[in-house]
This record gives sequence, structure tokens and C-alpha cells, in this order.
Amino acid sequence: MADYLVASTPQGLSGTLSRSDSYLFDYDRQATLAAEISLGMPRRALQYQANTLFPIFQMNLPEGFVLERLRARFAKTSRLDPMMLLALTSSEAGIGRVRLSLPDSVQRPAAAIPLAELLAHEGTSNLFEQLTNDYLMRTGVSGVQPKLLVPEQVDPLYYQAMLSTPELIVKASGNGYAGLPINEFVCMSIARDAGIPVAEFHLSEDLNRFVMRRFDRDASGFALGFEDAAVLMGLDAEFKYDSSYENVATVVAAYCEPTHRGTSLAQLFDQVALSCMVGNGDAHLKNFGLLYSTPQAQDVRLSPAYDIVCTTCYLPDDTLALSLNRSRNLFTARLDLLEFGKAHCRIDDPKARIAGLLTAMEAILYTHAELIARVPQLTQELTRRMKQVGHLLD
Repeated sequence: MADYLVASTPQGLSGTLSRSDSYLFDYDRQATLAAEISLGMPRRALQYQANTLFPIFQMNLPEGFVLERLRARFAKTSRLDPMMLLALTSSEAGIGRVRLSLPDSVQRPAAAIPLAELLAHEGTSNLFEQLTNDYLMRTGVSGVQPKLLVPEQVDPLYYQAMLSTPELIVKASGNGYAGLPINEFVCMSIARDAGIPVAEFHLSEDLNRFVMRRFDRDASGFALGFEDAAVLMGLDAEFKYDSSYENVATVVAAYCEPTHRGTSLAQLFDQVALSCMVGNGDAHLKNFGLLYSTPQAQDVRLSPAYDIVCTTCYLPDDTLALSLNRSRNLFTARLDLLEFGKAHCRIDDPKARIAGLLTAMEAILYTHAELIARVPQLTQELTRRMKQVGHLLD
């Protein structure tokens, strides 16, 4: 059992998370403003109390593949409630800047792996299974897809200039989702070529792994604050589908600093439009988030895009993850994009931005045609949806 965890940030000790009949968070008396854990939980003397785990801590709770593997590993020894899961996975490498650890625990850095090794052809071995055995316990990240947080081995001279070891997110295909790494590589390539900010990413030589550099670290490896839209709305993670893209735009506008607000809203529009164009039915609240140095740094902005895939090639009847103009229909959503851009993202000419997305999509469909053809129905789905959205420009 883990009923008491210490919360800290790169700026120092923050406080303690505990559980009795409810969840409690107390800021330490010595905690600085820079060590606040969330935009929505400012430092105060009064104790925070909630019946469910605070959203900022729910954000990185393991799901899907990682949760199943943790349950299998600890089936005979521990009951994996939320506090225990946080104790196991959030002390070293969770997304964002908040760390949770057992009192007096000592962190032992995990062995790092060169990026080239992660991208090499695995032959007859199962590299991802080996990675799971080694890095499961440090993977504080949500999501159903098999994914792991892996430290990257870099040149020693480069490492001396880093504040911490660079990190990579390594993903593999899940059951029933053939070619998912290819799918994500293609969709993220469209985003990158369209000018949407994305972290550096790669596809392994054997096409079995999608590897992305972490987007919540700056150039020196310093941990940045990250909060997804569910956290910003004060919602439990289980309600990640219970909102709208209009609400996401409202949250982005409310929290982003004035100098970043316009570009963040424009980027949000591009991401929502691209999700409609590629048939991404999983762009829920946890797939949009804000980055910042500290809550007081006045640099809050939309994070780089991540987790963009075509889901309709696996689930032909899939819908939007969130509503757009009170509808989740992917086909009719294209008609609501222009109003969403003008009224909620403050864009003067959303058609021009859609045209840019279409240009990038056409280019990727051409340059990666053979790769796309390896994933059943992906070529057909991307081509069909590109034409549907293209009619908006007629």
C-alpha cells in the first residue's frame, strides 16, 4: 500500500499527496510559487481535498498495455490502486514536471539505449518485449497503445550540456491495430509538413516501432510543465470523451499567455481539422495540452501535436472523440470546421489553413504511397477523407 507520496518539481519540493477517506494534497510550508504542481492548484495553506485522485495526478496513470503488464507483474504481491500505480511509475520519467515518490526513496537511473538501436531491424528478436521488461516501471504515461518511456544514450560531450538524460517514447502495434506505427508516422508526417509543431519522430527500419522524442523537455533536457485538457477542465480522466472541441478552444484561450494565444488557437484549429481529414476518432481531451516552464512564467502555450492516427481504417464507423457543433459525425464535421475556426479559434481565413493541410496531405500520400499501402484500408481512408474536406474549398 502507498498512502503517502512526496510531490516535487525541478524547482523543489512541492508537498505531499495522501489518502484516507479521500485524497488530500498539502503544499509544504517551504514550497515556492515556482514549485506549484498545476495551473489549477495554486499554493495555499488550506489543504486540497477530493473524493477522487486530483486530475493532475490522474494524467499519467497507466492504462491499457502498461496497466495490464503491471497487474501481471504484481498480481501476487500488491493491489495496484491509483496511489500504488503512482508510486511505481511517477517517480522518474512521467510526462510533465511533477514527480511523485515514496518518502526517502532513492532513484536509480535506468540504462540508456542509443536511438539507432531502437530504430534498427530487430530480426527474430522481440525488441519491444525486451524494452517492456526493462522500462515498464518508469513509464508514467497514459494511453491504451503499447508505449514505453526509454532514456536515450547520447554522445558524452553532448550529455555534459544536458540537465538530464534525453528521453524517447517508443510505441508498438496493439492487438487488432495492424501497422499502427506506420499509421502514426504517416499522420504525424502530414502534421509536420503542414507546419503543426511536433516533436522529432522516427519509424523503425522493420516498421514495427514509432519512436518520438519527448515534447515536454526543452533543448537542455529541462522538464516542462504539461497539463492535458482534462486536467485543465478539472475532469477525471475517465471523462476524456465528455466534452467538445469548442470547450478545448475556450480553455486554450483562457490559460495561454496573450503572446501565445493566437498561435495556440490557430494550431488547435489545424489539429482538429487534421483529425477530421485523416479520420482520427481518438482526439479526446487527453490529446491536447498546454506547456509551460512554471505556472508563473507567463509562457503557457499549446503543446506540440501528438497521438495523431487514422482510426477509421480499423473502425469504419468511428466518430469524433469530442463533439463539434454538438455532433460527433466525422463526415458532417468538415462542414463545421469553418465556423469553429472563425468563432472559436479566431482565424480570419480558415479555408487557407485547410488548403495548407490538404497540400501537406497530398504530398505525404504521394511520397509514402508504398508505406501507406502496407496498412489495410489506410490509403483508401486517407484519400476518401481528403477529398471530402477538399470540397470545402470549392
